[in-house]
Amino acid sequence: MLVDSHCHLDYPDFAAELPDVVARAHAAGVSHLVTISTRVKRFDEIRAIAERFAPVFCSVGTHPHQAAEEPDVTADDLVRLSAHPKVVAIGEAGLDYHYDTSPRDAQEKGFRTHVAAARATGLPLVIHSREADAHMAEILEEESAKGAFPFLLHCFTGGADLANRAVALGGYVSFSGVITFKKSEDLRAIAASLPADRLLVETDAPFLAPTPHRGKRNEPAFVRETAKALAQARGVSLEEIGALTTRNFFTLFSKAKP
Repeated sequence: MLVDSHCHLDYPDFAAELPDVVARAHAAGVSHLVTISTRVKRFDEIRAIAERFAPVFCSVGTHPHQAAEEPDVTADDLVRLSAHPKVVAIGEAGLDYHYDTSPRDAQEKGFRTHVAAARATGLPLVIHSREADAHMAEILEEESAKGAFPFLLHCFTGGADLANRAVALGGYVSFSGVITFKKSEDLRAIAASLPADRLLVETDAPFLAPTPHRGKRNEPAFVRETAKALAQARGVSLEEIGALTTRNFFTLFSKAKP
């Protein structure tokens, strides 16, 4: 059994064949999929997909790229929307200092708002962090000191220091198809070093298709290739990684039922 803990089924890439995409994931042994919100104003679309397919769950939140578009979203808004039975997470929110699509102060403000919602609901915060390791670790430690909250560093591409500091706070780390890329030796080393009970896998579909599908549109069925790479990095079987990451998923995303 596998779980795709992070995909974007609302993207136009999937519109023409969404039932087939979900069916292919099921055929590949993927029992649950979490389609991730990037804009609260489009939450109705995300929720509708989760309601349409039994294996699909969702989150609610504003991506850092859109932080400047939704400056007035409050923690109370997120808490209210997260009451839906199919909403199993807050986010994705965080910091992206690679593209800087939104001003950094807007990203940080939005991120802290999402932290407050995760703390209030007990739902995991799905965190996007790119080229912002030091600031991300600082905020996580500051906010955790105010009160613990569950969180996941999704599509992890940062350094060992951020991964270790996140785990020390009780966080989880999820690996995407990037871990299969030839030049990702450092990432595989980090994946091999982390505690087994803090690991998840994802696709981030339609982005970042793993080898041997690199260059194509990604989809949830391909999470199997990511799991294979994680298993190889840790020197265990695919079956062991599947069981491990699925168990970790249900521990963290406790609102989703096996």
